[in-house]
Amino acid sequence: MCGFAAIFAHAPDAAPADRDALDRVRDTMRKRGPDAAGTWLSPDGRAGLAHRRLSILDLSDAGAQPMVDQDLAIAFNGEIYNFQALRDELEQAGTRFRSHSDTEVVLALYRRDGEAMLGRLRGMFALAIWDGRRQGMLLARDGLGIKPLYVSEKGGVLRAASQVKALLAGGGVDTSPDPAGHVGFFLWGHVPEPHTLYRGIRALPPGSWLWRDRNGGQRQGRFFDLGDTLRGAGGEPPASLRDALLESVRHHLVADVPVGLFLSAGLDSTTLCALASEAGGAGRLKTVTLAFEELRGGPGDEAPLAERVAGHYRTDHATLTVAGREFADVRDTLLADMDQPSIDGVNVWFVARAARAAGLKVALSGLGGDELFAGYDNFRRIPALTRRLAPLAAVPGLGRGFRWATAGWIGRFTSPKAAGILELGGNTGDAYLLRRGLFMPWELPGLIGADMTRAGLAELRPRQVLAEAQRGFQSDRLAISALEMQFYMRNQLLRDADWAGMAHSLEIRVPLVDTVLLSQVRALIQTGNAPSKADMAASARPTLPDGVLNRPKTGFFIPVAQWLGETSLRGWARRVHAAAR
Repeated sequence: MCGFAAIFAHAPDAAPADRDALDRVRDTMRKRGPDAAGTWLSPDGRAGLAHRRLSILDLSDAGAQPMVDQDLAIAFNGEIYNFQALRDELEQAGTRFRSHSDTEVVLALYRRDGEAMLGRLRGMFALAIWDGRRQGMLLARDGLGIKPLYVSEKGGVLRAASQVKALLAGGGVDTSPDPAGHVGFFLWGHVPEPHTLYRGIRALPPGSWLWRDRNGGQRQGRFFDLGDTLRGAGGEPPASLRDALLESVRHHLVADVPVGLFLSAGLDSTTLCALASEAGGAGRLKTVTLAFEELRGGPGDEAPLAERVAGHYRTDHATLTVAGREFADVRDTLLADMDQPSIDGVNVWFVARAARAAGLKVALSGLGGDELFAGYDNFRRIPALTRRLAPLAAVPGLGRGFRWATAGWIGRFTSPKAAGILELGGNTGDAYLLRRGLFMPWELPGLIGADMTRAGLAELRPRQVLAEAQRGFQSDRLAISALEMQFYMRNQLLRDADWAGMAHSLEIRVPLVDTVLLSQVRALIQTGNAPSKADMAASARPTLPDGVLNRPKTGFFIPVAQWLGETSLRGWARRVHAAAR
């Protein structure tokens, strides 16, 4: 896991790459890669790559980046879990390697197959490759958007980096406010891709690649699409769900350093604990649990049950307890570590700090289990809501009239979102906005002004985008999975895991967010055997303790509002947005 930057002055009249600016971008990401740093410029000075390294695979200097091989150079962030199989294939065809890193395998595969190689990479990644023969640069990002990649183009210069703040440090970027980014933050509690808070910076879409060359060539393509995968037919289901899960965990344990695990009392992390303990071979798995002083001894205290699970699977366990006074001490640091504003991620920041203090560089997370195995209440409540309200939503003007009549006062008695129940409750996409939204569209002018709200909503088109994302599915489960994975998981959970983990130089791996596993589960669903969270948990050997299996789902709670003296996440959102501006 690392951070990288790239620059390419592709226009004839553009100034050559500025090495000092490239180094500033690189070193803004020092926490992402404290182990080493490197910068490379092409012979003509028009292209450059820079890298901060967190050594996970091949800890020697042979794995250092940017990595150069004759006319090719690469800067890479992430891990390719099937790199050894790809390496064996390349070696059988005559390729010789000088390192044991996955980075060199990616570069050799590109030399043979070009951008067609991207669909063969199983893992999480963002990369930049300079192709001296073709005089162009390739940017690409993994299929599910686990790793970030931000791009800016101005004055004939292409810039890219692993963080928005890093691009800002290098200069040459249009920093005027992007209304869609600001509106999106208050709408969702995160900035929705591809937007940022700045007009000049965009996220490269997951599963896509971008090519620029000296001859004016500009191409884009996709090698993986989550929606199309979930809508797809056919595919070979795995021999069993347990086989599929165990295979994913085994892949995610590939490392030349110890791999630990974030352990709560939920089914996702406890199942991963069992599977990782089984698949890890020699040595005890190290597990880390985050507890809160304010919740000690109450129903929200997960530490005792997590410790019981750790004992059950004989892990090397540590529990970190955090209190509100400690949050006050680190709040400014935590806000500075956020690359983009987010109302979440505080828990990940603290547990990542604990994992790093325990000597870990890599930790597994159960992120993605609820999206894949229909664990959220949304999988039940949204279909129930739309069935009840669809007839009322079809009455012209009724929903909008109810919202106009109630929006000014209903928040004194219940959630302000209730004003939109008739307007937004009648179909899956709108109901998802109602359920996941932080503020509703009609509340935004009071937060950021009417003009920015109008411009941001016109660009975001949230209702239309949500409708398109869930269209064409044969089941509510798949439709809601598509929504949760493309919006909440990608823009909130995965991004928070990235910045909060990297704030402590910790690589967070997510075995339940895996393109191969996703396709296998989709195939099981289409056979009529849609696996549930209980089916996932049944893959554990030995069986999970009864206290875990029979525990009601509560969601992960962290008392941020209590620590801040706020009454809700809405107040925290205002603080986060103010700190980011």
